[in-house]
Amino acid sequence: MSTDALAAARPAQKGPAARLWASSRPFRPVLLVDIVLFVGLSVTQDGFFKWMNMQNILSSVSVLWIVAMAMTFVLISGGFDLSVGAIAGLCSVFLAKVLEGSMPGVPALILTILLGGVVGALANGIFIGVFRLSVFVVTLASMTALSGVVLVWSQTQSIYVTAPIVSQIAVNSYLGLQAPIWIMLGVFVVFLYVQNRTYFGRDLYATGGSFQAARLAGIRTTLTIVMVYAISGAAAGLAGAIGVGRVGAATPQVDGSVALQAIAAVLLGGTSLIGGSGGVGGTVFGVLFIGILQNGLNMAGVESSWQYIVTGVILLLAVLGDRLGRVEGGLGGRIKRLFRRGGGTPDATCAVDPMED
Repeated sequence: MSTDALAAARPAQKGPAARLWASSRPFRPVLLVDIVLFVGLSVTQDGFFKWMNMQNILSSVSVLWIVAMAMTFVLISGGFDLSVGAIAGLCSVFLAKVLEGSMPGVPALILTILLGGVVGALANGIFIGVFRLSVFVVTLASMTALSGVVLVWSQTQSIYVTAPIVSQIAVNSYLGLQAPIWIMLGVFVVFLYVQNRTYFGRDLYATGGSFQAARLAGIRTTLTIVMVYAISGAAAGLAGAIGVGRVGAATPQVDGSVALQAIAAVLLGGTSLIGGSGGVGGTVFGVLFIGILQNGLNMAGVESSWQYIVTGVILLLAVLGDRLGRVEGGLGGRIKRLFRRGGGTPDATCAVDPMED
């Protein structure tokens, strides 16, 4: 066979742009919604399309961004973490206490992040990875218990922090960008590298795809689960430190909505609720959607209480989209089967804990 014939028979190689577009398929819907929402608000709201407001949007979602990056890993592994808000609150109180005790800023920040990782591993990772307990029960229990610890340790009083380190990571600007934005970019690069270029990233997808198959293939699934919850806790610790800097104090009130917002952002970004697929690239656009929407609602004068309603609706739609996306034929195929069999029964994936393969 001639060289020309071999070249014609060989499948055409996709260019970088084509490969990038193909990889965006899971989060393409939220990307398009982000574009429409951004353009619409730019036209209808004075002051939306301004550099300062763009920075405000990004810095306002810095805590959610960091938590959602780690939550992506948790969902890929087949679980989820309801305790991130409580861990962030615990770490914020810890940071305020050690800074109050005259510890230097950088060591205090490092210890805060490490504390989050240790708490995440011990309170969640061990029970889920080693003892194979239900993800929902474990993370709900740790959220409840740690919220109580925050109240007891803080004595239900806000602890004001004036140490320079909190301003340096949450308020100050460097090279024209606010510090939280630089931290967000750094966190994204690290998670993207770990996801795509490390053995841990490979093990993460295998464990989430099928825990038993991954274990039979020689992957240390238990260690992978413990590590992913440690990473989630460490990210919550960093988010808590930034939260202290933004508010100027460590408060005893635990933000219970941050976990649900993070899960919603991850699901909107194309990561599957049952694990084994997705990535932090899509989570970026899920977080931006929430940030742009909240900023637009604020500029339109909508009460903040409505944002909780919107977040709940978004979470429901994200789960519904994930569910329908796993049905052959999509929404149309699902409707046809429902009519054909008179309602049908839920699939097994709706009835079992994703960690109980």
